[in-house]
Amino acid sequence: MANKSSDVLYQLIQSLTKAEKRSFKLYANRAQNNADLKFITLFDILDKQKEYDEVAIFKKMPSLKKHQLSNLKAHLYRQVLTSLRLLEITHNKDIEIREFLDYARVLYNKGLYVQSLKILEKAKLMASKINHMHLWAEIVEFEKLIESRFVTKSNPNRSEEITEESQHLNRITSEECDLSNLSLKLYGLYLKVGHSRNERDHIRTKEFFDSNLPDYDPEALTFHGKLYLYQSYVWYHYINQDFIMCYRYAQKWVDLFEENPEMKLAEADMYMKGMHNLLAALFNTSHHEKFVAVYQTFKEFTIQNESRFNLNESLLAFVYRYTNKINLHFMEGRFSDGTQFVKEIEEGLNKYHNKLDDHRILTTYYKIACLYFGGGEYKMAIKYLNRIINYQQTEIREDIQCFARILSLIAHFELGNDDLIEYQIKSVYRFLMKMEDIQLVQKEIFQFLKKTFYMERQALIPAFVKLKERLVAIEKNEYEKRPFLYLDIISWLESKIENRPVQDIIREKFERNRG
Repeated sequence: MANKSSDVLYQLIQSLTKAEKRSFKLYANRAQNNADLKFITLFDILDKQKEYDEVAIFKKMPSLKKHQLSNLKAHLYRQVLTSLRLLEITHNKDIEIREFLDYARVLYNKGLYVQSLKILEKAKLMASKINHMHLWAEIVEFEKLIESRFVTKSNPNRSEEITEESQHLNRITSEECDLSNLSLKLYGLYLKVGHSRNERDHIRTKEFFDSNLPDYDPEALTFHGKLYLYQSYVWYHYINQDFIMCYRYAQKWVDLFEENPEMKLAEADMYMKGMHNLLAALFNTSHHEKFVAVYQTFKEFTIQNESRFNLNESLLAFVYRYTNKINLHFMEGRFSDGTQFVKEIEEGLNKYHNKLDDHRILTTYYKIACLYFGGGEYKMAIKYLNRIINYQQTEIREDIQCFARILSLIAHFELGNDDLIEYQIKSVYRFLMKMEDIQLVQKEIFQFLKKTFYMERQALIPAFVKLKERLVAIEKNEYEKRPFLYLDIISWLESKIENRPVQDIIREKFERNRG
């Protein structure tokens, strides 16, 4: 994993673009007293550092006392955030709405109640246009405060109207909150264990989903209510490996944005996430033609709006673009071609290393490893698999951790590293024993490799044939499909039996299914 500095101020400054740094300098020099601009000096020092170095700060600012540094950093942190807020206000409607709320509060404090209400009305209209019910509800609560304490000469029925509006918004925001909570909890479950491993997992997930799904009227759901509902169903079906149902709800998710095109940029991250989940469902159902069409739409959206994206949206566009580009090469059996853009992926990982979570990094490493494995570059596959295996927090994506070890063992087998395989077998065995459930596929592969370590090479073909027969039978079990999502072990076995590259086998299957 990348070494991420823990100093929040340093991270913030390093995340700034050239335009944001220039804007901060203009803001700071305009807003502050030029006689005391130590925080700008500190900004320049931290901006130039390759990593956070406190000793270097004191060397370059000899007049700065050690006890003063924490206060100076806190002051600089606030100033950078204030500058960013001013810059972001033209791109983020929710920031602009909150600014109107601030203006309304200032006017209220000065006793200008009618002016305050007019500002709040503008803010409310903006909140309604972007379907931001929580901000809308906050605005209404402020309106209630003014109307209840002062005679504003407004509509005599205003008290009843605003009370009904408040009750309506409270019901909606409560419903949205319950649905978003369900979606987040399901996502957390997936990060920990991945897909359901057996019937017990399936039942447990279903019970959890049913007990947390709130009562709702489909016709009364807001944009975000529908979004969280579809998101929850996508995660639920994805965890339980029902990819057809996962596809249906991912399509509903994307269609929701097509029906509300103004939300594509307002919620660009959620739109791209919906497209990504739709692509994942199409990949898992091997729907190549539809996958290519959706991927093209996704690419066009990211290219057309690249200049409008904030850093978070640019990061997601990078992750989703290359994840699905790799998946397309997997589908078509073009593994060697896929390794040609690994350098681009590495550059992106380095660019965003302080922003990417460990789950995304682990998943990306595993996909790169599979590209190299499929292309017959086993040493390179092991290089990326070792980055996963050597990662300490094994509670994150336990399934990826497991299959990284299995694939590494197979790669060493391919390279004929007999001196390393015995150690690898022991290491994999220790890891598997820590897992709560070991699936049949994992057991079969592990036992096969354990036995073949002592076999003569000419006796391997019959062993490959027998393992393939067992795995084909296992694949029919709905709770044993998960391992085949991570590693096309059957195609690998066919490549060993026929003495042909595995990507040729997968490519032929793709062409056959396509025809």
